[in-house]
Formats: sequence, structure tokens, C-alpha cells
Amino acid sequence: MDSSAESLCNAFTVDVEDYFQVSAFERNVDRQRWPEFESRVEANTMRIADLLDAANIRATFFVLGWVGDRYPKLVRELHARGHEIGSHSYWHRLIYSQKPDEFRDDVKRSRDVLQDAIGTAVTSYRAPSFSITEKSLWALEVLAEEGFRIDSSIFPVYHDRYGIANAPREIHVKETSAGPLTEFPPSVARLGNVNLPVSGGGYFRLYPFALTRFCLSRINRRAQHPFMFYIHPWEVDPAQPRLPVASRMAKIRHYINLATTERKLIALLHQFSFGRIDEVVAKQLESGRSVC
Repeated sequence: MDSSAESLCNAFTVDVEDYFQVSAFERNVDRQRWPEFESRVEANTMRIADLLDAANIRATFFVLGWVGDRYPKLVRELHARGHEIGSHSYWHRLIYSQKPDEFRDDVKRSRDVLQDAIGTAVTSYRAPSFSITEKSLWALEVLAEEGFRIDSSIFPVYHDRYGIANAPREIHVKETSAGPLTEFPPSVARLGNVNLPVSGGGYFRLYPFALTRFCLSRINRRAQHPFMFYIHPWEVDPAQPRLPVASRMAKIRHYINLATTERKLIALLHQFSFGRIDEVVAKQLESGRSVC
């Protein structure tokens, strides 16, 4: 294990969605057609859960409500293994494309589906494609009103689809009219005046593993702050069906380096200490230091 990881516990998170549900494909894959596609989310999610078990790591799984509706046994199995269940919305719609009432309905539907499956409160949330931006900060108040206590949706980067570049990079509490909401942003490495996204997903697949390890270690060592890592189940599935999408950029973002993700993920799990996002946040706010 990396020496920088011996004293800090970082958050490991999984956005549980199927390969045909990603935002990059939504123009080509109508949500009403989702049942027509071969589903691979159960097997892929359990593959990640097994890797976490082998490393004795408990994580947070942000589950799409649509997935939870159809595979409640998957949600219960993750919960039984000691993982936190969070919400990743119901329909995987970008928040800034919705009206507040539409967002509230989606959040409530997802939360209720997941809570019914596990019999306990769901209090952590991640927006589809990190779509809480300056145009949709109103969503934080809705989340607090609906009983959520932790959000991990505001990415402090420039991006064509998400991000607030000057947002705080560390765990912080946002006060809303409905009470406090703790924000744990996807992690970035500060290089000069630039926030380099290093949290996971496509960045994890694109970067050489040595660069990812260096940047994450730097967050632990220099900032003395836990980082947040995320991955999707379809990212460990290089054999997934290829969809006929029109956008070349969408294809690159989705399919690049799928064949090497699992190998790099196994290495990551043995380089750093990880835990559930709710536990990392609680320890950080209580003592200023998160230890696994």
C-alpha cells in the first residue's frame, strides 16, 4: 500500500447504471427502449463487489432507481455485504435539463425504491453526469428537503457537460433552508492554476495508472485530505455490446481502454485505503481526519 494511504481513508464509490443508460448515449437511446437492451448491470456490479470483498473494502453504491426497481436483489446483496446504498436518480436525466418539481419527483421515486429494497434510509446522492452546476444549484435545497445528507455531484472542473471550476475541492458543508448538506466533490489534483480531474471514470481509463496514483497520493499527502474515487459497472466490461451512436466523442469517452480498467482497478485497491462515503465524511467532519 502507498505510504500516503496508510493514515487516510478515501471514499470508493460506484455509479450503478447499465452501458446503454449513460448521458453520452441518450440522444441515440430513448429511455422507453431501455427494456429492449441486453442488461449487464447485475453481473458487472457484482464483479466490482467481489473485487472490493477481496480487498476487504466497503464502498458506496449510487444505484439508479430504474436499476433498483428491476433488480432489488442486487441492491439487497450490496447492502448485506456492508456497502452504503445511495441514489443516482431514477431516470439518469441531467438535472439542469429538468424543472425543480421534475427533479423532486425523480429523487423521491429513486429514494423510495432503494429504501423499500433495503429497509433503511438512503441519505447520499450523486447526480447523473455530475449535473449540479451553477444552473442547477437549486437542486441542493431539494435534496436536503427530501432527507439527503451527503451530495457528491459538484465537480470542480471545466467540462462541456458538467462542473463548477471554482467550487471548493474538499469536503464542506452547504447550508440550505432545509438544513445542512455535506458536499464531497469528485477529486481533482491542483496543478498550477488548473484542476486536473483524477477521480475515476473515463479519466481513470485514459490516464496511465502511474499518473493516477501520483495525483491521488498527492491529494492525500500534500492536502492531507481524503479523495473520492468513482467507477461504473460497465467500465469493467470490455465485451459489452457496441451501440450505433453518432458522436465520435461519445464513442471515445465510453469505449476507450475498457480492456485495462479491471487490472488498474485491482492495483488501485491495493495502493490506497478506502471506505464508504458516509463513513469518510463523518470521520472527516468529526476529527478533521479520516482513518479507515
